[in-house]
Amino acid sequence: MKKLLLLCFVFILSGNLYAQQTAAEKKAEKAKIEKATKAKKESQVKAAKAKSDVKGKTAKAESEAKEAKKKVTKAKSDVKAKEQAAKAKSDVKGKTAKAESEAKEAKEKVTNAKSDVKAKAKEQKVAKEKAAAINEKAIKTEKKAKKTAVKVKETTEKAPTVPDRITGEYNGKKVYTGPRGGKYYINKNGNKTYIQE
Repeated sequence: MKKLLLLCFVFILSGNLYAQQTAAEKKAEKAKIEKATKAKKESQVKAAKAKSDVKGKTAKAESEAKEAKKKVTKAKSDVKAKEQAAKAKSDVKGKTAKAESEAKEAKEKVTNAKSDVKAKAKEQKVAKEKAAAINEKAIKTEKKAKKTAVKVKETTEKAPTVPDRITGEYNGKKVYTGPRGGKYYINKNGNKTYIQE
């Protein structure tokens, strides 16, 4: 029992020792709690501030990302526009070269046509001169023929299907001799025209 009493006594003393706090300890503990509360509030404020900073930075980063995306899109469209411009420029160069070659060919054709026209005009001039010379010769020959003209008697008798024998030429036409000795030629109507000597 002594042990039991001793044990109870130790228990009571130890409880009193721990249960009794001094004013300084209470003040220190209160200051500690206040400091912890203050630190907690500060950390909450800092956390809120950091959160708002993060939100602000996130929003700023998002806006910068959007701007960067817009710039990339604009750069792509610019590159595309430049490519289209380059393609259009090369197309224009090709079409210009083609048009120039076609114009050159057309010019050559015109030059050839002009030279052909000149050559044909020269040929026509030569032909006219020849025709005029032949015409003059024909007129002279006709005048000579009129001077030495023989009386011609025209009949409506049709030419024979089998002509008589050819004995000469008169005014560029063949002269035939009939069975009784008459001389004639076939005129443009297909009729016999007798030549009287």
